[in-house]
Amino acid sequence: MYEKIRDYARAHGMLDKGDVVIAGISGGADSVCLLCVLLELKKEYDLEVRAVHVNHGIRGAAAAADEAYVEELCRGMGVPLESVHVDVRRMAREEGLTQEEAGREARRRAFEEAAARWNASRIALAHHKNDNAETVLLNLARGTGLRGMGGIRPCSGKYIRPLLGVSRQEIEQLLAEKNIPYCMDATNYEDTYTRNRIRNHIIPYMEEQVNPRVVDHVCGTAEQLAQLWEYMERQTDEAADRLTALRTGPDGRGREMVIDGPGFARVDRVLRPYLLRRVLGLVCGREKDLETVHFKDLEELFDRQVGRRISLPYGMKACRCYEGVRVVSADWKAPREEVWDKDRIKLRILEPADIEGPLQEAIPKTPYTKWFDYDIIKNSVIIRTRRPGDYLVIDREGATQKLNRYFINEKIPSQERDHILLAADGSRILWVIGYRRGLGCEVTGQTRRILEITIDKGGKYDGRDDKRACVRRGS
Repeated sequence: MYEKIRDYARAHGMLDKGDVVIAGISGGADSVCLLCVLLELKKEYDLEVRAVHVNHGIRGAAAAADEAYVEELCRGMGVPLESVHVDVRRMAREEGLTQEEAGREARRRAFEEAAARWNASRIALAHHKNDNAETVLLNLARGTGLRGMGGIRPCSGKYIRPLLGVSRQEIEQLLAEKNIPYCMDATNYEDTYTRNRIRNHIIPYMEEQVNPRVVDHVCGTAEQLAQLWEYMERQTDEAADRLTALRTGPDGRGREMVIDGPGFARVDRVLRPYLLRRVLGLVCGREKDLETVHFKDLEELFDRQVGRRISLPYGMKACRCYEGVRVVSADWKAPREEVWDKDRIKLRILEPADIEGPLQEAIPKTPYTKWFDYDIIKNSVIIRTRRPGDYLVIDREGATQKLNRYFINEKIPSQERDHILLAADGSRILWVIGYRRGLGCEVTGQTRRILEITIDKGGKYDGRDDKRACVRRGS
């Protein structure tokens, strides 16, 4: 069976030569097997293996006996051990967790702290195939999405699970062949926890009455769903990069994200909840307690009139805006914007009849004055600094480029980008003042009204500032 575990670890890239590995060792069959396997892998990968045991302070003398066994085991195998004592009942009360959640969190903290002290690159856990099947069934019963149906992953960050491809029966058989004892946790056979009821009743019943290979089949399906989840994550990454922009408040606190409305309408409905979860998670900094109803409410906001608002978890607010939907965190404070001195920026509406000579010849060639076809413009034109979701039209076919990408391509220093003035029609940038204008609103022979924007040359404006002016539709 060692070869099976080794091949599984190799297939998932769990280890590199010279890794320092923290092994979570409870003393049960699974973790004892894990330690044995790691010591075999040590020969091939030149590993440094260290063990951590967490005593939860719940089972009294039984827990003390487990700790003593682990100490003896590690001493006999020449593995450095750190034993950590945690009052899990107290931790659960103080942090508002169930005992099961508190125990899991206590172990995570102990492993992470040990990894930091010993500069460990891997933390090895002893989850196996039966644990994975239990997790999938538990998630399904409680209600879950694609991610939860993918079960336990072989690797997640520093964490690796070399035994995930073998069953509990195979683990116990290996220890029996090597005549290695292990501890029995009596609480695993109690029905106090939901997971125990699945382990002790649901799965045995399904193996007896439905299919003896139910664990294998559940894990096989979970693997397919996990791969589908990873694909959806890549699609979400691409959509988020294309359709959203995140910025922080002027004091570094608070977050705002704008979702492009027209672009969102083109996103497949299957992908939309994943994109909206990503947006809310980035704005509030967490995804716990974000539920389907919140994504549904946010999606419906795209079909509401401009100005409509909804409240979301963690104090977030969402507002329908011209660009699409703007989501802000509870501590978001918008940067202050002041009206420009009219002597420095002038916006006026002209008609072709006001122009002397041929219209095309009269179009200003100076970098300080630009003309735009006013009737093509959809919203009010505002002179402002950048906002999330801003973009330029860059060719006659209507191809667009995110404003931030334009700044990067032009090698404009990041510290200057928030101070460059823009002539904006919603999120569409008509003119990056001092640099270039976008396409699509040029004055032609069919133009009926002209919007003229002039920057006062006497002010020696170089395109950088942080104030605004505007001209409203219907002017």
